Amino acid sequence: MGCAISGLAAKSEFAEKTSEDAAAAAAYPTEDQIQMIKDSWKVIRDDIAKVGIIMFVRLFETHPECKDVFFLFRDVEDLERLRTSRELRAHGLRVMSFIEKSVARLDQLDRLEALALELGKSHYHYNAPPKYYSYVGAEFICAVQPILKERWTTELEEAWKTMFQFVTSLMNQGYQEESARQRQLALSPKERPDKRNTAL
Repeated sequence: MGCAISGLAAKSEFAEKTSEDAAAAAAYPTEDQIQMIKDSWKVIRDDIAKVGIIMFVRLFETHPECKDVFFLFRDVEDLERLRTSRELRAHGLRVMSFIEKSVARLDQLDRLEALALELGKSHYHYNAPPKYYSYVGAEFICAVQPILKERWTTELEEAWKTMFQFVTSLMNQGYQEESARQRQLALSPKERPDKRNTAL
């Protein structure tokens, strides 16, 4: 819808690879990119509720199939009703809180990885498959460009894209791990691999 970054979702090749390939393929932001992200976040965080709503309204406009994942919004066609929805505002704030935590943990790779993996695992239980994760990053970037105004540069865009690709690759990995765990739990005891010999 006019945003130059809309290609992020379409070009997220890593979303179609296996989870381990994806995590390996997604680059971690450089120190300069981390600083750019943190500096821009200081401006963005003043408008997090607004960004969260814009991000999801745009997501539902550009990818209407995403609404199927959201029980509350599945049948809502009126975008104005979405913009004023308390539930959408609350979900947007939760996503923005995750982004804020991710930004804060960019200097703590182990904590960032744990956060993103856990979110991917929880998304398995929400029936929110990985193919949608990169869309959120693309719409976030579109939503913050007008807020950052002249501060927005191609370098900053690349920094945010790198962070989102890294985080969504970890979420994908977490989703796949939880999916495998649930499949294992669904097996009858006779079908499960024998683990008696693996314990120390």
